[in-house]
Amino acid sequence: MLHSNFVIVGTLIGAAGAVAYLIETVKGNVKPNRVSFLMWSIAPMIAFFAQINQGVGLEALMTFSTGFLPFTVFIASFVNKRSEWKLTWFDVMCGVLSLVGLAFWMITKVGNVAIFFSIVADGFAAVPTMVKAFKYPDTEMAWPWIATVFGIILTLLTLSTFTFANCGFILYILINNTLIFSLVQFRLGEKLRPKTKL
Repeated sequence: MLHSNFVIVGTLIGAAGAVAYLIETVKGNVKPNRVSFLMWSIAPMIAFFAQINQGVGLEALMTFSTGFLPFTVFIASFVNKRSEWKLTWFDVMCGVLSLVGLAFWMITKVGNVAIFFSIVADGFAAVPTMVKAFKYPDTEMAWPWIATVFGIILTLLTLSTFTFANCGFILYILINNTLIFSLVQFRLGEKLRPKTKL
């Protein structure tokens, strides 16, 4: 088990990737899906406050950063017109489903249930970006996603016990970010899509 201060190191590693993503968004080199990033800024904050309510300590800092940093990317996507990604009805539908997940949190107000519905909401918010990464990997940047994964691994290594409250949300983020990284880095969409005959 690592010292709890490694949570800060892990958060800084993830933040470095997010700042790079933010800069590339402002430059117009990355085109974030606004539905994903807006919802990603809401759901983790709910999980963060639920974690605090459940008595989770320093490891909740990673959850906070996974909410605050996407919000900065969402705002940055309005700075440069080249950063704009056209929203579809599918994106909007995923956003609505994500809001439904958040509504269930508002109804229950129970710590672990809130964390669960935050994961559900965040998962629906992730779908548009996963589809975009699958179809158009050039609109994304791979390494910031894996930077967060390394930060999460460090955070997990600081835990003496594993509970749904202290690691459920960040384990979900680990899986989500690994998948998006793989879609972008290895251009899995191009490899998995059937080849069209000329």
